[in-house]
Amino acid sequence: MRNKYIIGIDGGSQSSKVVIFDLEGTIVSEGKCELQPMYLAENGVVEHPDDDLWDSLVVASQAAMDNFPGNKADIIGLGLCTIRFCRALLKADGSLASPVMSWMDARVSKPYAHEFDDVAYVTTTSGYVTQRLTGKFVDTAANYQGQWPIDTDTWAWSDDAAVMKQFGIPREMLFDLQMPGSILGTVTEDAATKLGIPMGIPVVATANDKAVEALGSGLLAENTAMISLGTYIAAMIPGHDNPKDTKAFWTNFASTPRQYLYESNGIRRGMWTVSWFKELLGDDIMLKAHQDGHSVEEFLNREAQHIPAGSEGLMTVLDWLAPSDAPYRKGMMIGFDARHTRAHIYRSILEAIAMTMKNRVDEMCEELGISLEKLIISGGGSNSALLMQIFADVFGIKTMRNQVNGSASLGAAICVATALNLYPDYETAVQKMVRTGSTFESDTTNFALYSRINQEVYKDIAQSTDGLLKKADLIFQ
Repeated sequence: MRNKYIIGIDGGSQSSKVVIFDLEGTIVSEGKCELQPMYLAENGVVEHPDDDLWDSLVVASQAAMDNFPGNKADIIGLGLCTIRFCRALLKADGSLASPVMSWMDARVSKPYAHEFDDVAYVTTTSGYVTQRLTGKFVDTAANYQGQWPIDTDTWAWSDDAAVMKQFGIPREMLFDLQMPGSILGTVTEDAATKLGIPMGIPVVATANDKAVEALGSGLLAENTAMISLGTYIAAMIPGHDNPKDTKAFWTNFASTPRQYLYESNGIRRGMWTVSWFKELLGDDIMLKAHQDGHSVEEFLNREAQHIPAGSEGLMTVLDWLAPSDAPYRKGMMIGFDARHTRAHIYRSILEAIAMTMKNRVDEMCEELGISLEKLIISGGGSNSALLMQIFADVFGIKTMRNQVNGSASLGAAICVATALNLYPDYETAVQKMVRTGSTFESDTTNFALYSRINQEVYKDIAQSTDGLLKKADLIFQ
């Protein structure tokens, strides 16, 4: 089995990625395709245009296969991970009845309303793509959170008629559910031709994107948290129980059967804010970065690493997308003076990400009654040594990143390796396939400074500004 390979698909909010791994978790080949801009027809409507999730997957898969140096016949399975909290409406033949609703679409936070006669199925992004891959109307149970009639204790559709009526989806319109690590079907001839992958290989159930990313980061110990740096930033801690009515976190399905992930409150448009600032600087910064031989992110990191911890009093509040329970909130930067440069602003954004998540994680750990010993950072932002060190300094504990830091595709591959009995269990598969990259130790002086900033100022900023923002909202809404 030394020369066998697994495909891990990571369908995200901004791109589709297809990564081919060997059985030790080494990336052999990969392809990526950026998604089209979201379709915003009217307030509250956020859709993936056309058939973008599938079309981008086709492009990414073809690129991965074009770069694949091995024998195509040695690819033995495929694991599928897609965006959570989306809704796909399908016709009887499995094709889209309308564009897929993004997790940011207001309709997905409400019960399904049957408005179009040609809609035969209501499913997730993983259900839709699974159907395109296998021809079967089956899906992982672990991608159903939110407005779905699922029993989170049994991982099955509710057998309560009142619950089914509440969510508005008749059972015949729902896909059959299977547990993570089970085989959903095999790749059809049509899908194999379009994607350039072998026909007949098994498609293995994983979970929602955050859960699969957690598995791919090696998150199994209950004294460890993983922070996922994405468009939505959240922290996760694994657990065995399914607590209800929690305040500082909610309970998500894990990518391991019958296990759960405790997920903190997070930051909406988290790493998107970094991209926003980069684009705000315009072509000038791109030219300077190019002349310096770096990407824009590397250029800004190099500038910001010379700025002292605390950004000399400049603080950022990351409400670029307001929380649903406080729609009047806006993003803020407070504390400017003549010393501050773009490097200060950039570092302040990074510090805001770390300090906000420190507060979210502390609230979750207090409710769970646990203490953390280690922090894993996952996602493209973990490539920044500056941001990694800021996390270590803000949290005051050992902070690490893995060699494969976009770990959703690796988590999908781990599910395949376990399902096909290449490893006896998830723990062994993680041990064999996940490798630590760099570890960052906390600087005690910076930890003391960040703790003081957070406790004496940062935690209370929203309370101090909410009144003004409520008044402003009446003017600018």
